Amino acid sequence: MSPSTRTTPRRPRRSVLVALVGALVSLLAVMLLGAPTASARTAAAKAPTAALTEIKNFGTNPSDLQMYLYVPDNVAPHPAVVVVVHYCTGSGPAMYSGTEFASLADRYGFIAVYPSVTRSSKCFDVSSPQALRRGGGSDPVGIKSMVDWVTRTYSADTSRVFATGTSSGAMMTNVLLGDYPDVFAAGSAFAGVPFACFATTNGSEWNSDCANGTITHTPQQWGDLVRGAYPGYSGPRPRMQLWHGTQDETLRYPNFGEEIKQWTNVQGVGQTPARTDSPQSGWTRTRYGSTGDQAPVEAISLQGVGHNLVTSGMAARVITFFGLDGAGPGPGPEPQPGACRVSATTSPWSTGLTASVTLTNTGTTTLNGWQLGFTLPSGQTITGGWGATYSPASGAVTATNAAYNATLAPGASVTIGYQANHTGTTSAPGAFTLNGKTCT
Repeated sequence: MSPSTRTTPRRPRRSVLVALVGALVSLLAVMLLGAPTASARTAAAKAPTAALTEIKNFGTNPSDLQMYLYVPDNVAPHPAVVVVVHYCTGSGPAMYSGTEFASLADRYGFIAVYPSVTRSSKCFDVSSPQALRRGGGSDPVGIKSMVDWVTRTYSADTSRVFATGTSSGAMMTNVLLGDYPDVFAAGSAFAGVPFACFATTNGSEWNSDCANGTITHTPQQWGDLVRGAYPGYSGPRPRMQLWHGTQDETLRYPNFGEEIKQWTNVQGVGQTPARTDSPQSGWTRTRYGSTGDQAPVEAISLQGVGHNLVTSGMAARVITFFGLDGAGPGPGPEPQPGACRVSATTSPWSTGLTASVTLTNTGTTTLNGWQLGFTLPSGQTITGGWGATYSPASGAVTATNAAYNATLAPGASVTIGYQANHTGTTSAPGAFTLNGKTCT
């Protein structure tokens, strides 16, 4: 290039220099301070308090459910979560305005989640093969995503997640506890049916045989349906509270008894009530596995009542069952759960056997009363026993302490036994629960 064509570099304008300096300062600030924290981003995404709010994009949602959320002004630092599930033709907002759970959230500081169906029937899917297995798809997956969103956003207590609902929502409560026993601590179902009772394979949402109360199974069969939703799961199972009116013409009353059979078997407790009372005129309440307000299974039969259930005061009893109201155990000698170890052996002969069962309290507190739950192998029937009372004689059995061995100190053991007939299977029970909690 010749001197005549050489160009002299031009100095940057002052305005350009100012802009460059500003950009460098901003970049330095980002490098020093870092990007906004996850907690800051989450805080920005929180819903307003004391108002029903729809949450969008909450996670995997294969059936296009809507999520509505109620967060009280006084929400606890690590709140419990209660999922409130609506009836057919209903909605999340209808359950918000038509039940007392939001006002109870105001009182006790938990968060209420109201799922809402968008399909034309406004019924939850409790029938399809996808809905009746963990992670299979459909509505349960979307509701699980709602729970995950709340626990992330509000640092909710994952050990205190609960579900309740009426009619279709009650059936979904059964399904959620079956599909996700590691997520839900307890459920309360108003006028529902057992898990998988409504199952269909033709795409129909309705099962008339189940609705009419004509599907019956043994406790073991019902329990196996629940256990089949999450094969291999061996952790604790959610507690269940059941409500049903004797004059229910939509989901008929026999379903109530079938639910009791199912959930007592799942919990590994006997079907003979540990306590029966009448907390209100026309109500018969039975508790299974223990006698207090947080029994493994609680069932309330409402004399002369039809399908529309959740009336004033009932939601408060749900919250008590969930243990969210701060109330202690109810009346009666409530056995306290504790860690445990069990060994069992049998000595068989042609048509009978004797079994020896040794229970060890591996916890740190003394047990003042205990109930050992187990399921007898098929074909075995207890004909007599010692060291405990056994009820019923077959299926899911509960062995309740005798007067002389009711107290079991930490590290102490007690040996009990029974005699049984058999039809070929002579093995000992393979799993045990102590006061509703799984033993090793």
